[in-house]
Amino acid sequence: MLHVNPKMVDRLNELEQDLITRRQHAQREHWLGEIEGIDLTLTFLRAKREEAERLSRRPVIQLGTPRSRGDSG
Repeated sequence: MLHVNPKMVDRLNELEQDLITRRQHAQREHWLGEIEGIDLTLTFLRAKREEAERLSRRPVIQLGTPRSRGDSG
């Protein structure tokens, strides 16, 4: 699965708007297969955007530098 960086949400919004415009054109031309493909792409895009937005709300946890068990201090 593709993981989307939360910094890319604005780009996903641009892509969504472009797809909506393409879908409107496909509707005017009665391109049913194109509409179906665009709808599927929009579904995946929106899910990825929601995932990225959810991840951006999660706190960052600092785990520190890993050490081997033999290291002291």
